Amino acid sequence: MHPILFKFFNIKIYTYGFFMAVAFLMGLIFIKKEAARVGESPEKTGDLAFYIIISGIIGARLFYIITDFKTYLLHPLEIFKIWNGGLTFYGGFIAAFFTTIIYLKKNKLSLLKTMDIIAPGVALGHFFGRIGCFFAGCCYGKECDLPWSVVFTNQDTLAPAHIHLHPTQLYSSFTNFIIFIMLLLIRKYKKFNGEILLIYIFLYGITRSIIEIFRGDYRGHVFWEYISISQIIGISASLTALAAFIYIKRQSIKK
Repeated sequence: MHPILFKFFNIKIYTYGFFMAVAFLMGLIFIKKEAARVGESPEKTGDLAFYIIISGIIGARLFYIITDFKTYLLHPLEIFKIWNGGLTFYGGFIAAFFTTIIYLKKNKLSLLKTMDIIAPGVALGHFFGRIGCFFAGCCYGKECDLPWSVVFTNQDTLAPAHIHLHPTQLYSSFTNFIIFIMLLLIRKYKKFNGEILLIYIFLYGITRSIIEIFRGDYRGHVFWEYISISQIIGISASLTALAAFIYIKRQSIKK
């Protein structure tokens, strides 16, 4: 596609970086508005979102580097070139989650209520972020002959050129937008704090695990020839979220 959005003299503005910035901005705007809607401090929630962004980038990059450690050991300067792609969502999610726990304890905010505020914002940001992946050519799909297959021709793309591939980046972008819309609708009827978070984890884990089937890029060790680390994490997270949801529902019925 178009990895470089435009050039200004010798300065290159990368499409991936642009959409990542849009993703963070849109997620932050939503989170602050949602915090105000439910009676929480937009300022504190906004500060938390900022820390989530920073820790998320670091965690996402570290997780990606670990999956291809030998390459980065030989080319250490590539570690810092995140504008070329190379952020793993689950790595960012884990780092951001622990950052959130520390921040909330320090500021005496409700963990589950705050996570319900943040979850839809994460889905919205992810929607824009995956569009950036599509333009950069990272997270590309396997070869296919479907009518909606895509062909990357730009010499700077990270995807294999001149081959019909599954547009897995767009699959992910679309499913994240659907998840965002679903969470917006469900939040009006939530029965307990943490419900939106659990539904988000369940939906994302399932959709991500399905999309992984069509991914063609290197994502670390693969088990039994087709089960990736991301699928194991996604399925485990979905089952855990489902079990927690059922348990809390049953406890509320007993009361």
